[in-house]
Amino acid sequence: MAEQIAVSHDISKLVDKIKDIRIAMMTTAEPDGSLHSRPMYTHEPEPDGTLWFFTEEDSKKIDEVQQDQHINLGYSKPEDNLYVAITGTAKVVTDRAKIKELWSESLRGWFPKGQDDPNIALLKVTIEVGEFWDSPNATLLRAYTYAKAVLTGETYKAGPDEHSIVKP
Repeated sequence: MAEQIAVSHDISKLVDKIKDIRIAMMTTAEPDGSLHSRPMYTHEPEPDGTLWFFTEEDSKKIDEVQQDQHINLGYSKPEDNLYVAITGTAKVVTDRAKIKELWSESLRGWFPKGQDDPNIALLKVTIEVGEFWDSPNATLLRAYTYAKAVLTGETYKAGPDEHSIVKP
């Protein structure tokens, strides 16, 4: 029998899981269909789940997103046993006002000309579905699952606060 995974429509649960994880692995599809992943800095997620990423307008990922807007984002915080996978759609945004709104001086390392660099673009990601695994302390969890398996013959099943799918 397949494991039942809790499904939520509360995007704030997903946003709360990733709000302190700044680096995501972003995967896009290349024109030949192969997948391409790279680390990307995530700006503060918006309450509705919109995610923003700075990039160069002439980058390969812009071409990939313009051909196929579907992307995947992977977040992890292993020290807390927290893992998040997000599937969504990306849109290229070159609105100068939005770039200025999201700009922080720490981005100058990637964009030495500053927020007025004409090659700056944003990727706006709209979440279609997210899934998270947020387990308690790994050592305690392993001990608990072992004891439960030995005593009852049953495997551990994560609750909705530990493993859930979020569909906005």
